Amino acid sequence: MAARTARTAWNGTFLEGSGQVELSSSGVGTYDVSWPARIADQAAGVTSPEELLAAAHSSCFTMAFTNELGIAGATPEQIEVTADVTLGPDPAGGVRVTKSALTVRGFATGIDEAGFKAAAEAAKVGCPISKALTGVDQITVDVTFEG
Repeated sequence: MAARTARTAWNGTFLEGSGQVELSSSGVGTYDVSWPARIADQAAGVTSPEELLAAAHSSCFTMAFTNELGIAGATPEQIEVTADVTLGPDPAGGVRVTKSALTVRGFATGIDEAGFKAAAEAAKVGCPISKALTGVDQITVDVTFEG
């Protein structure tokens, strides 16, 4: 299986410094990161590890979900997945990822709502990023079948 690489260059202190994360394997971009932007309510054009994790989780889950739908004999027509990754206090000190909430909206032919939701639950468990997040308190999936 393929390995993927990202690189971060940082200048300055933890609280006042900033850096850039480069998606090295794909070469699709370099993005600014900083601690103040990471904990702010508004990202203001700066990404964070949590946003990148949300992107990884939503895309991984979507692939796993469409695979589960195919296994169930369904054909995905339109699927939209949002992941909200939450950073919160760690009882042991510092901060940690406390939740990844997946929201699924979509439609597939050849399956009913119960089967659609079952495929989503299977994808939540089977997605490699979900597996990597086993230390997170909550991974939730809210599914709306639009069929």
